[in-house]
Amino acid sequence: MKLRTKLWISLVLSAATSMVLFGYTTVWIGKVANKGYALFELNPLAQSIVDSMRELPEFGADTVKQTLERAHAEHPVIRWVLLNDQGQSLYDTAGLNPTFTFHDLAMLMQDIPRNYLTEDDIHILTPAAKNGQPYFLLMSIPASAMKQGEVYFLIRKLESLLTLVLPLILSFSIPFLLALWLFTSLNKRIRKLNHALNQLNIQSDSPLVELFDNSKDELGQLTQHYNSMAHRIRAQFAEIQHFESKRKLLLSNLSHDLRTPLTTMLGCAEMIRTGNYNDQQELQSRAKIILQRCRYMDKLLDQMLDISRSDPDDLTLRLENHNLSEIVRKIAVEYIMMLDGDQVELDVETPDEDILLPIDAPLMERALRNLLDNAIRYGKDGRYLGIQLTADDQFVNFSVKDKGKGIPIEHQAHVFERFYRVDSGRKGEGLGIGLAIVKDIAYAHQGNVELKSTPNVETVFRIKLPR
Repeated sequence: MKLRTKLWISLVLSAATSMVLFGYTTVWIGKVANKGYALFELNPLAQSIVDSMRELPEFGADTVKQTLERAHAEHPVIRWVLLNDQGQSLYDTAGLNPTFTFHDLAMLMQDIPRNYLTEDDIHILTPAAKNGQPYFLLMSIPASAMKQGEVYFLIRKLESLLTLVLPLILSFSIPFLLALWLFTSLNKRIRKLNHALNQLNIQSDSPLVELFDNSKDELGQLTQHYNSMAHRIRAQFAEIQHFESKRKLLLSNLSHDLRTPLTTMLGCAEMIRTGNYNDQQELQSRAKIILQRCRYMDKLLDQMLDISRSDPDDLTLRLENHNLSEIVRKIAVEYIMMLDGDQVELDVETPDEDILLPIDAPLMERALRNLLDNAIRYGKDGRYLGIQLTADDQFVNFSVKDKGKGIPIEHQAHVFERFYRVDSGRKGEGLGIGLAIVKDIAYAHQGNVELKSTPNVETVFRIKLPR
């Protein structure tokens, strides 16, 4: 069943139930809480006493007394007085037996409606006759014995009923119409939201259905959540597509990067196996090529392991105080040996005093080596490699410099992203993961990494750590 049908059914049933409940509760409350004599009950009550006296076989003082005392016993709060046509009391249940003149009776009867609304007693005079002799029955009721609330509708013609029914219908119709308007508005907003959800598509080329709802209620908040969710899904899907394209490019580069050195190694190994070389020097040269290619493939495999394990949220630091000057000097010695014979000037600057800082030494050494490998790989043409350690009262800086071709300014904001390579067409130059690892390690130490590059002049990567 549709929501609109449910709303209509509930609205009609609730309106009918409320009207029936209103009628029943009004009658019930009137009987329970509004006790006493009703104004329109007095005349029939007096007439019943008069009829009972008319049916008496004998109309004497004793029979009148018995009739009125029986009526008084049934209605003890009512005073019964039987008068003759001269105004003399034939019997008074109060025992006063007064004599009334016409003026006295007229004064009792005047302003009956007004007296009924005040605290005055109510008097009803009912004519009677017996054996051709006129009598009058006077009934007096205290105001405390009357109902405290009464509503009467006196209808002489059916047309006048409309004057009562129309206001009643209008009073019930206003909340019904207001509820109908509210339900219609809610149903319309829900249908718009449902339609937007059905049209939601994560593809970036499809139109995005965005809803506008300025209300502050729950549906308005749900609409705002839908809009933010739709944009977030689009952004996440675009990011997934971006990473998927990078993954495909990574696999393509990786297959080439592994195949190229492997082909070279196979050729050299085959030459050595068959003895197809001129002298010992050529043999050593081929062996050196195999060794270099093996080391290169080993680095590629290390990078593949980094890719599979690298998650900045999974970095667990084991902080201990370490001598940063000693770490830089140890790494510099390793690279002096690696660059031997490559005609690259290695410039190392460290302060004379030792710099102690709580760091995870293996991770920090890994970050420095990544920067140095990156500088050698892309800046070797500049024939310069600089390593610098500086410190002040607030920060400690590791800097790696080269004077190669550098990084164009349009790529500098992206070089720390995973799998990003300045020239995606280059083969055999890494997988675009090294600088991303450097950034993650720096951030894990509450620091950051900076890049300044002027192509063919100087390129500087700096890790800045708080002291």
